[in-house]
Amino acid sequence: MNSNQDCIAKEDILIVDDNPDNLYLLSKMLAKKGYRVRTASNGQMALTAAQAVAPDLVLLDIMMPDIDGYEVCANLKADPNTAEIPVIFLSALTDTFDKIKAFAVGGVDYVTKPFQLAEVLARVQNHLALRAAEIAKKELNYQLEERVKERTTQLEAANCELKREINERKLLEAQLLKMALHDSLTNLPNRVLFMERLIQALNCSKQHQDYQFAVIFLDCDRFKIINDSLGHPVGDELLIALARRLETHLDSQATLARLGGDEFAILLVNIETITTATKLANTILQALAIPFQLKRYEVFINASIGIALGNCDYEQPEHLLRDADTAMYRAKTLGKGQYQIFDPAMHHATLQALQLENDLRRAVKQQEFIVYYQPIIDLKTGMIFGFEALLRWHHPQKGLVSPSVFISVAEETGLINYIGNWVLGEACRQLQLWHQEKVTDYPLTMSVNLSVKQFAQLDLIEQIDRVLAQTQVNPRFLKLEITESVIMENDKAAGIVFQKLRERNIQLSIDDFGTGYSSLSYLHSFPVDNLKIDRSFVQRLDGNPENLGLIPTIISITKALGMKAIAEGIETPEQLAQLRILDCHFGQGFLFSKPLPAKQATNLIFLAPRW
Repeated sequence: MNSNQDCIAKEDILIVDDNPDNLYLLSKMLAKKGYRVRTASNGQMALTAAQAVAPDLVLLDIMMPDIDGYEVCANLKADPNTAEIPVIFLSALTDTFDKIKAFAVGGVDYVTKPFQLAEVLARVQNHLALRAAEIAKKELNYQLEERVKERTTQLEAANCELKREINERKLLEAQLLKMALHDSLTNLPNRVLFMERLIQALNCSKQHQDYQFAVIFLDCDRFKIINDSLGHPVGDELLIALARRLETHLDSQATLARLGGDEFAILLVNIETITTATKLANTILQALAIPFQLKRYEVFINASIGIALGNCDYEQPEHLLRDADTAMYRAKTLGKGQYQIFDPAMHHATLQALQLENDLRRAVKQQEFIVYYQPIIDLKTGMIFGFEALLRWHHPQKGLVSPSVFISVAEETGLINYIGNWVLGEACRQLQLWHQEKVTDYPLTMSVNLSVKQFAQLDLIEQIDRVLAQTQVNPRFLKLEITESVIMENDKAAGIVFQKLRERNIQLSIDDFGTGYSSLSYLHSFPVDNLKIDRSFVQRLDGNPENLGLIPTIISITKALGMKAIAEGIETPEQLAQLRILDCHFGQGFLFSKPLPAKQATNLIFLAPRW
């Protein structure tokens, strides 16, 4: 074994992840490279392991039970014995505020799951090299000081030896510094070097108020698809080719860096206006329109670009990179393949989203959710046929919060699975209570919405079975509402789940029908029981036959296929009258009742109103 391998073999890496597959893959890869590897499956084990024997580096997952990665990192940084250990976050969380929080608690790097083993190894080597360079530097300085003391009487010989050792140290430092400050794949400056040059530009703006600079943040669109379909070697080849093409459009004063994965950043210094940055962004987008001729493939790729204009108002360089990153995500949200310029409203929106996520996590822990129930009316008899369960969040400061405000955040963070399962359980318990109390002389039904991410859970059927077993509700009176996107995203998997639900006599409803894909072919292929006519169609009804739109067509479809039509958002007697003329089966809306808490919904049943 050579000296480099001996050095690597002495480096100890602690991997913290509650996913056994991740622990196995990372351990196997790092051990194969000669590292000593320890693993921990939760935060408390990680802290105990680090306090027992301090590792040289920590690979840390964020989303873990009990203690998450942020808290683990904060505890490590608070302990003098572990404060200097570099922490690289490995997480499936991809939003900007997740990365911000990771760096805020002391992380040195952030790798997004699903990770590439080659990228993780490169980052591990990079930060171990940085740590080794610092340790080597301190050790060499100490040795030099000791030697000077010992050889004061032999000044000439000591000076000669000292010069030789200094030269060796400089050579070693130069080699280590190049490894620590450059990306091993593209040979571009890495995040560390980019931040150093960004600090220099920020200092210039403090000294000269008319000095301006800009940061361009670039993220490739569809890169994961290329990596997954053509393989990581082709992905690496594409990144190298992309780096070379970007370099051809930059002058000698600009700094192009690879921040990691398919993320690149450009620093433009001493510019007159932001037009310089926008022109370059347009040039890059045009250059990426030309396909990349790789060894075996011709590959097309585009990019989303964010631009932040630097000036003396910025106090921290990280804030400038954060703002450019935020603008890039805005460009990606608006359709990709474009650039966006940062404005403070974007940062404000990010902070609001972060606060909303924090509040939502607290709401889950403190059980701040409540289920409201809106009656569904049989339009032939005018009687209550059933209810739709609708989630509300009782925020301690803001009061009742509509799902439209927080559902998207719940889906992004994975909280929707817990929340959705809780709503299903509460709705079934309430339905069973009504059945047991015989509030009507016929069995009421309960409709519950399932989000796309809920429907994609591998254990969805097991969760539903568990709720049915716990509540003892008859599944014939349970209706699960999904949107058309559930079917279109994975029709084969949806078909399997639909069949299992049909075996349990659970009814299925397509919500907001007519606003999405509306492909009639799937109605023949899947066991759907009800089509819910979106409120946007119902609101157009004003007594004029010309404003019926698609409603007669949808009702005809349900009758032809043996389904039922449910009209949403009925608010006026005129709308109700027209729907009855069209022979629509069911309806719901404020004309009958707004969504009510369980007690008020029960009182509504006892009133036995007829509409």
